[in-house]
Amino acid sequence: MKLLIVDDEELTRTGVISSIDWKALGIEEVLQADDGINGLEIARKYRPEIILCDVRMPRMTGIAMLEKLENILPDSIPIFMSGYSDKDYLKAAIKLKAVSYIEKPLNPSEIREAVLEARERYLKKVRSHRGEALQSMKTASHLAQLLTTPCNDTSSTEIQHLITELLLPSGPGIHITCAVIHLHTVPEFIEPSPEKIYQKFHLLLSHYHADCVFVAKKLQYLVYFIFTTGPVSSTLSNAMKEFLCEQFQNYDDHFIALGESFTGISHAYQAYTSAVILLESSFFFPVNSYLTPEMITALPLKVSETMPTAIDGLFSEALTSQNNSTCQELLTKLQKHYDQNTNVLPDQTKDLYYKLFIALENARKQQQLSALSYTSSSMVSFLEKCFTYQELHNTLIKQTYLYFEELQTSVPEHSTIFLIKDYISKNYNRETLSVKDISSHVFLSASYVCTFFKNETGRTLNQYLTEYRMEKAKNLLADPRYKIADISSRVGYSDGNYFGKSFKKYTGLSPSEYREKLN
Repeated sequence: MKLLIVDDEELTRTGVISSIDWKALGIEEVLQADDGINGLEIARKYRPEIILCDVRMPRMTGIAMLEKLENILPDSIPIFMSGYSDKDYLKAAIKLKAVSYIEKPLNPSEIREAVLEARERYLKKVRSHRGEALQSMKTASHLAQLLTTPCNDTSSTEIQHLITELLLPSGPGIHITCAVIHLHTVPEFIEPSPEKIYQKFHLLLSHYHADCVFVAKKLQYLVYFIFTTGPVSSTLSNAMKEFLCEQFQNYDDHFIALGESFTGISHAYQAYTSAVILLESSFFFPVNSYLTPEMITALPLKVSETMPTAIDGLFSEALTSQNNSTCQELLTKLQKHYDQNTNVLPDQTKDLYYKLFIALENARKQQQLSALSYTSSSMVSFLEKCFTYQELHNTLIKQTYLYFEELQTSVPEHSTIFLIKDYISKNYNRETLSVKDISSHVFLSASYVCTFFKNETGRTLNQYLTEYRMEKAKNLLADPRYKIADISSRVGYSDGNYFGKSFKKYTGLSPSEYREKLN
């Protein structure tokens, strides 16, 4: 805590400072001023929690100074000191809620007692404000949650009650605007926290006679409902954009969407829907974009004819015929068509890209190249988690590049080895998968298959199967949604302990240690 001593007598100030062990009282910094005007300036700048102040001073009295500070530092605790036991001064001290009125000459023990009492009173005030703020935030969050659903008679009554309780602007002319922030990852230990950003946003809006409520949905969506007494001005709009972009710059990839404004609290859900629709389009924009309806309207219309029909078939044909230039041409057309395209949906786009990845996987099999690093299910998982179109497209570009690069450098694998590896890639999750199953698949005896595979690859069949399963397990461990017990069964181990031992033998780390290391 900081304490400010305001007294026009230098000897008094230095005497008080030197005669008391301030750190023992919880005071980390002691400031001083020689009159009320300087005391006012220092208090504004350093915001002391306790003010030890003389009553009578030249230029401005202590009473006048503290009356001016009431609006600036409402929680600061005053302690008066004076050589005049004047009733008027005592009344003023009581009105300003002073802890004590200490008469001069000053007694250090009286000052210590007064400071300890002031410290306790200040902490009590802070705890009370904190509790009120938490309750207010909880109420605001509940209101924001209600506003994200269509309004009915029951919710309408509750909404009006909460608006009154929170002292929000209301009435038929009230304007509602919704901002939704979509975070790529769940915010953990990031400063400022979403709650602190809300408090700062609330303060910013108060300067424009506006207000807001906030709720976090599914942890990755932060929803703000902004209340204004009239249409959102360009000044306020720019201030909100600057504030939100600055506050979320420390977060991972994200998008901010500010929807249309609607008149009347009954249209809050439409305001929310407007922002959500904008977020649908955000998939096709660069990360950390700030989207508004005006920005979307200003974009040139994408012409659907620029996109070839049955592009997945054309892409598959170009891969099979090893025509790299045609593949690159198709990828360029895809990029031009989808970049900042607000007329398509992310799910439709992901469906098409799933077909393109399948075409790439089929081409690799035809050319007897190693399979892609993900299975059909993990490919679906990747598509679901893709945050932006650019991330999706860049992955396809990379895999296409690797395909043509391997075509140039790879030595064709023996067809039997290819069939064995392909069978393992499709059945590795079966605990009962055996050498006999593999040999039957390629119509050879088990002993011959083992010898042949070892001679061709330098590894035994069991070694290859174990390594394949462990690499799949490593990929799954990188995804926190999968439990280790589930991963065990997904890669063909019903015994979790045996899986753990095998994994540690392969990587040198237990599955949990490996996952922790990734984070």
